[in-house]
Amino acid sequence: MNNIAGRPLNEDDEEDEVNEDGLEAWERAYTEDRSWESLQEDESGLLRSIDTTAIQHAQYRRRLRALASNAASARIQKGLIRYLYIVVDLSKAASERDFRPSRMAVITKQVETFIREFFDQNPLSHVGLVTTKDGVASCLTDLGGSPEAHIKSLMGKLECSGDASLQNALDLVHSNLNQIPSYGHREVLILYSALSTCDPGDIMETIQNCKKGKMRCSVIGLAAEMFICKHLCQETGGTYSVALDESHFKELILEHCPPPPAIAEYATANLIKMGFPQRAAEGSVAICTCHEEAKTEGGYTCPRCKVRVCELPTECRICGLTLISSPHLARSYHHLFPIVPFVEISASSQNDPSHRFPNTCFGCQESLLSQGNKPELSVYCPKCKQQFCFDCDIYIHESLHNCPGCESFRHSKSITTAQ
Repeated sequence: MNNIAGRPLNEDDEEDEVNEDGLEAWERAYTEDRSWESLQEDESGLLRSIDTTAIQHAQYRRRLRALASNAASARIQKGLIRYLYIVVDLSKAASERDFRPSRMAVITKQVETFIREFFDQNPLSHVGLVTTKDGVASCLTDLGGSPEAHIKSLMGKLECSGDASLQNALDLVHSNLNQIPSYGHREVLILYSALSTCDPGDIMETIQNCKKGKMRCSVIGLAAEMFICKHLCQETGGTYSVALDESHFKELILEHCPPPPAIAEYATANLIKMGFPQRAAEGSVAICTCHEEAKTEGGYTCPRCKVRVCELPTECRICGLTLISSPHLARSYHHLFPIVPFVEISASSQNDPSHRFPNTCFGCQESLLSQGNKPELSVYCPKCKQQFCFDCDIYIHESLHNCPGCESFRHSKSITTAQ
């Protein structure tokens, strides 16, 4: 008995006992997968898997209708040139494991997705990263238009420690955004894990400074609702929400990709000088103003001062001219004239002989019939009356921003007129 009781644990036993909270292997598998949540009971009392695709598309359709109703109620002005700082809470609260595998890992993954999607929808905008831990805030990256640079910097700073300081983060962001031109829309997105803030002074005064600085502050919490975060969003015209799980957190953060409505008192029209640089010849040697070193990988030449820059969009460091390409300008244009939401075709409408719908999607040409030749749920464009599947519906509204049916009809009409 003494030998058994005094037997030293090996490394595997210690790892299981410390890291896995004493759970057996089969228990851990079910705890991590949570497979029972993907089952539901049908009419006959049998268990079957939940159709997550239909649930996700229903959520997407509700969000699309809400955006369309807001846009139709009034003419909303939106800022196409946005300057956004993402504040990431890296305090000890970010190491909590209520999100799998941890809050920090989930935040990092979704921030990477958000940055790529943000630049895809807002190619003329700029993003900067700020972290807060140990009671201080530090600028991880300056405002820039390179998603890879931001993601690389974020992946290298993933240590959690100390307490978060909301006031220090707002002061740092406020000092940086004060230098932004008047035509730029100043925004802050705070991803907050803690339930407290360690501030050196009066945070209410800092909030008023942000309001006077025309900053729109939004907060996504990962723990619980906090009064100071809600007050910050109400004063600056932002939004405040608390994520329930990883999928909900992803949905909340991606809602900040499209440009928000501009604040009425700050919405002024401005003419902005922009340059469209030409791509330099491959192999030509020139000093890049971005990295201050000689490069031969091409790049772009500023049309005003003839210096070399690596990527677009950017601002010339010599003459201050905003440098973009024509595709960037075209991709920003779709926010002003979005596609109307498609109309959902119910099962009763598909069985109605008076409404003739094809059995294939106009976009991907895939069959819209399920097993047993039963028609699946689909949508159609109210203008061209072409039918699309759910995947094409999401792709058209979130990536393509043009209806293939309307474009093909316009193209065929122009050919007929020319003949």
